[in-house]
Amino acid sequence: MLNKFGPSGSGEAQLQYLDGDFRVISPGTYVRCAVTDARIPLDELKYWSVDLQEAYAIPTAVLQRHFPAAVKT
Repeated sequence: MLNKFGPSGSGEAQLQYLDGDFRVISPGTYVRCAVTDARIPLDELKYWSVDLQEAYAIPTAVLQRHFPAAVKT
């Protein structure tokens, strides 16, 4: 398996989210936010869930996924 510094492909990457890091399963340049569907470039990926194995674009997306009642719309 490749790590995040391995060869990059074009398109959407497939990742395994780990504690404090991630592993590239299928190379790509971005992943999609599980809440907003926004493209997140791999070099900007900061938020993800190890348990749910999904990425988030911004902190409010994390809150919306884990605490939907706490996020005011």
